[in-house]
Amino acid sequence: MKHKFLFSVFVIFFILVFIALGSWQIIRLNWKNNLILEIENSLKNLPVELSQSNKENYLRIKTSGYIDFDKQIYLYNLNDNGTPGFEVINPILIKNENYLINRGWIPFEKKGSEEINFFDENNIIGTIKLQGRKNIFKPDNDIKENYWFSLNREDISKFTGKEFSKYIIYLDGNYQFPKPKKITTNISNNHKKYAITWFSLAISILLLYLYFRKKNY
Repeated sequence: MKHKFLFSVFVIFFILVFIALGSWQIIRLNWKNNLILEIENSLKNLPVELSQSNKENYLRIKTSGYIDFDKQIYLYNLNDNGTPGFEVINPILIKNENYLINRGWIPFEKKGSEEINFFDENNIIGTIKLQGRKNIFKPDNDIKENYWFSLNREDISKFTGKEFSKYIIYLDGNYQFPKPKKITTNISNNHKKYAITWFSLAISILLLYLYFRKKNY
């Protein structure tokens, strides 16, 4: 009898855990849906002057500044078609504040070429995003060879000798090379699927428990 009681407690415990996990995913789903809606609304707005605005994630901006081409960073990444190459990142001084600007993607063979540096510094339109954290699975940056896998802030400081805003500017425009990265609301949102999985596990365990309980009593 004692074993049956302990088994029941064990089963109920796991059912409650799975229900809690499913409920947490529902909370995360609502949060993610609200975030996507905020981003969509922000991307629909007209660009605002960067130096005269309260900075926020996915704010569309317009500005001008002084780009440092000598400290140009080549960040390994894939383009929209899955082709490997580099994203070209430059330090830019805007109203006495240092930013990084992501000007877009180039194929490997265009690294260091002059044609990728034709750029209108006086007419910059783009979107600012908070700099993300480094993925622990990415290799270390090769600063000497200017071959980057992440925008590690310590490495950037060593490379440029400067500190930068936590926001990165992603350039908009019809440049061919570098080809600006399109900012969208394509954000991973699998919380509904996860919630269904956890709730399904809880129901399955409950049904199995009731079946065996009825069979053995």
